[in-house]
Amino acid sequence: MDIPVSDSGHHHAHVCRGKKAGTIELLLTRPLTDWQIIGGKYFACFLLALLALIPTLLYYYSVYKLGSPEGNIDSAATVGSYLGLAFLAAVFAAIGILASALTRDQIIAFLVAVVGCFLIYSGFDSLASVLEGSPAYYVSQLGIAAHYRDLSKGLVDSRDLIYFISVVWLALQATRLALRSRNW
Repeated sequence: MDIPVSDSGHHHAHVCRGKKAGTIELLLTRPLTDWQIIGGKYFACFLLALLALIPTLLYYYSVYKLGSPEGNIDSAATVGSYLGLAFLAAVFAAIGILASALTRDQIIAFLVAVVGCFLIYSGFDSLASVLEGSPAYYVSQLGIAAHYRDLSKGLVDSRDLIYFISVVWLALQATRLALRSRNW
């Protein structure tokens, strides 16, 4: 609910969504650095995504126990898939935080995040499919799908880990720049 504030007879009806709730003012009045604010929001989102994955471990346990013989499951691929999902969640959370910093409207932020996640996951593969030769390979390596495929097979490669960590770092750096450029 917006409460108009009187200032010499002028009424200020409302401001951006984050400001409406008063949360940004609360954060900005605390002795917190930009990184603490960004990191807190990022790790909350990332942890929520990881917590959502925990119930799926029941499926792995069920298949493990019901296999003939017991334990007849490719555990390396399963662990790699979970690791890939964790990194995928890390990147998507970072892109979501960036989208939130770029716009003041929650719906627009959601749409920007969805489009951004889709483009970084599928966009580079789609672009690579129209190219030929080594440019196609290098373009596909810019997207998440190529790195996620390797991890989901159980192949943990340092290049894939560095890729995911780099994308998260870049998105969080961009978030910091977006926050600093805002006029409060």
